Amino acid sequence: MVERTDWEAKARGILRAEMARQNVSYLQLVERLESIGVTEDERNLRNKVSRGKFTAAFMLQCLSALGSRDLRLG
Repeated sequence: MVERTDWEAKARGILRAEMARQNVSYLQLVERLESIGVTEDERNLRNKVSRGKFTAAFMLQCLSALGSRDLRLG
């Protein structure tokens, strides 16, 4: 079993925290991603976020779809 790195855990935490802050479910995020031209299914999205293994571009797409304008890293 591969262990999650600290950076992957941080990326996962940031994205999940932003979803929780805005009360957005995975299905709702899939729909929001679709509205900006990003095709993703709910199961795949859950897996990506759970693993914390996704590109910076994907994270920016998610944050944009969530309407995030500010991000706290600390």
